[in-house]
Amino acid sequence: MDQSIEQLGQDLARANYAEKTRDAYVRAARDLSEHCGKPVIAVTRDDLRAFADSLQHAGMSAPQQARRLCAVLFLFRHTLGRPELVSFIKLPRRHSPLPNVLSLDEVHALLRALRHRRYQALAMVMYGAGLRIREAIALEVGDIDGSRGVVRVRHGKGNKAREAKLSPSLYEWLRQYWARERPPLPFLFASPKTGKLPDFGTVRKALARAAKEAWIKKRVTPHVLRHSFATHPARRGDRRACRARALGPREP
Repeated sequence: MDQSIEQLGQDLARANYAEKTRDAYVRAARDLSEHCGKPVIAVTRDDLRAFADSLQHAGMSAPQQARRLCAVLFLFRHTLGRPELVSFIKLPRRHSPLPNVLSLDEVHALLRALRHRRYQALAMVMYGAGLRIREAIALEVGDIDGSRGVVRVRHGKGNKAREAKLSPSLYEWLRQYWARERPPLPFLFASPKTGKLPDFGTVRKALARAAKEAWIKKRVTPHVLRHSFATHPARRGDRRACRARALGPREP
C-alpha cells in the first residue's frame, strides 16, 4: 500500500473517526492514486482538479462526491501537510429532502407488529430516547440511569459521549423487558442464547417487516424512528400513552 495512504488510516484512527468513515476515506485515497497513476504524495494541484471533475462527470450524488472530497481534504490538510493544494475544493451542496416521519398511531402499530422482544425494545429506545441504531445496540445495562432519568451514550456520532432523556414510562418498560429477557451482562440487547448483539441489517429487516404487517406505507428505517422522536416533543403525554399501549412484547 502507498505509505501515505497507510498513514492516512492511522491519522483518522488517532482523530477518533468511525471505522466505517476511515475505510471510506482510505478507499477514496486509493481511487485518487489510481486515477492519477502516481502515489498521492506526488499528486499535483492539476491532478486534484481533474479528479474532482471526474467525480462530477461520473454522475455521483452530492453526498457521494462530498465523502470523497472530504477524504482528499483530510489527506492533504492533515496527513501530507499540503493544505494549499486543496484550497480550491468546495463541497457540493446537498439536497435535503424532508425525512419520513411516523404519526403516533403509526409508531404504536409498528411497535405492536414487532414480534421479537429485543427488536421491539430497540425500537422503543430509538424512538423514546432519540438514539441512532448503533447507539441503541451498544447500550449496556449501566447506561440506563433511572434515578437521573438519562440514557448514557458512550460512543455517539464522532465517538462523542452524550446523555439522552429517559422518560419514567420508557424506564419502566425497559425494566419489564429486562425481567422477561435477562440478557447476559453487560449489554442490554445481547441475545440470551448466544450473547451476541443484534445485527444492523437484521434490525432494519425486522422494522421493514413490521411496517408491512402494520400496513404502514412509508419506508420505515431506524433513522425514521429517530426523526419521529424529534417531531413529537410537544406531545409527550401522547408518546407516553403510545409506549404504555406497546407494553407486553409478543413472544418470538
